[in-house]
Amino acid sequence: MLDNLLNLVKEFSGDAVVNNPEVPNEHNEAVMSASSNSIMNSLQGMISNGGFKDVLNLLGGRGGELSSNPVAQGLSSNLISDLMNKFNFNQGQASQVAGGLLPGVLSNLVSRTNDPSNSSFDLNGIMSALTGGKTAGVNLQSMLDRDGDGDTDMQDLMKMFSGGGQGQSAGLMDMLKGVVGN
Repeated sequence: MLDNLLNLVKEFSGDAVVNNPEVPNEHNEAVMSASSNSIMNSLQGMISNGGFKDVLNLLGGRGGELSSNPVAQGLSSNLISDLMNKFNFNQGQASQVAGGLLPGVLSNLVSRTNDPSNSSFDLNGIMSALTGGKTAGVNLQSMLDRDGDGDTDMQDLMKMFSGGGQGQSAGLMDMLKGVVGN
């Protein structure tokens, strides 16, 4: 997961890092690595502090507009702080790097995670990596907004167990088959 995230950060680091005169060239690789670590650590921190649903919604493509998403805003704030601490950037420099990097990284992370033809980013695999394996074997994609009301909550869980929601029939037996295999 971290390697895939680092590759995604590198892919979108052109103007934000590599071509940025505020980032000395000898620090380019370190800034990219620190950025991917900051994103990963921030997501893990959000999950461990009760933000599992918010991170799941963001990665599942149900987090709304990235510019107003609280998870994305938290990632940006943490990245700015990390860049200031690790590279002695001032607020403006760190904000410029984060602002140039995160929108592309996050929108592509969400897009690739929700693209069934892209196996490098899988919602279940990402969440398993972020939770230290605690969600392994759970089909998290099936948990997202089953009742179509724009959020993931207890009603969605009830729909999942009752077989309802968005035209899918995934009752308890179907869900268990998905977890333990046919």
